[in-house]
Amino acid sequence: MTEFALNATVRSDLGKGASRRLRRNEALVPAVVYGGEKAPQSISLLAKDLAKLLENEAAFSHVLSLDVAGAKESVLIKALQRHPAKGFVLHADFVRVVAGQKLTAHVPLHFINQESSVGVKQQGGEVSHTIAEVEVSCLPKDLPEFINVDLAKVEVGQIVHLSDLTLPKGIELVALAHGNDLAVANIHASRVAKDEEEGAAE
Repeated sequence: MTEFALNATVRSDLGKGASRRLRRNEALVPAVVYGGEKAPQSISLLAKDLAKLLENEAAFSHVLSLDVAGAKESVLIKALQRHPAKGFVLHADFVRVVAGQKLTAHVPLHFINQESSVGVKQQGGEVSHTIAEVEVSCLPKDLPEFINVDLAKVEVGQIVHLSDLTLPKGIELVALAHGNDLAVANIHASRVAKDEEEGAAE
């Protein structure tokens, strides 16, 4: 399993003006750590370190080791505020992870056996993804980097729902717990096949 670590410094100069100065003059990203039994803490991170970390998709669904001036904390990325045009991170929120306490996190879905699925290979259909990630509830030790969606046996006209997913041990889907069995993916007849059928009918 990949290890993710970030170094941070405590930030005492707060407010929008201070945050702008941090980003402009020192190439730092303002952030906040909250949750657990401790008070929220304002920190700053090197923009290049954060950007490098976020290149790895698994960083979003992984417990990170955050070193704040020598004191280490286990955290999850809770929210990122990005520049609307340029995409770089303006502000980050981290939530503390407490061993033995359940957490909620967003985990990416990996769609496997798409090209070899019954609906695509034998029936000429096309795959559509409805969602790209799911919110899970689990203990920190059980948090998966991703969840596989196996499309091998899916046929044209079939929809894969959250309740169809094979989940790792200890994982609960938040939407399902609230009674929302969302569609994840489906295989539909390709537009070319539809056009050919319509042409033949005419």
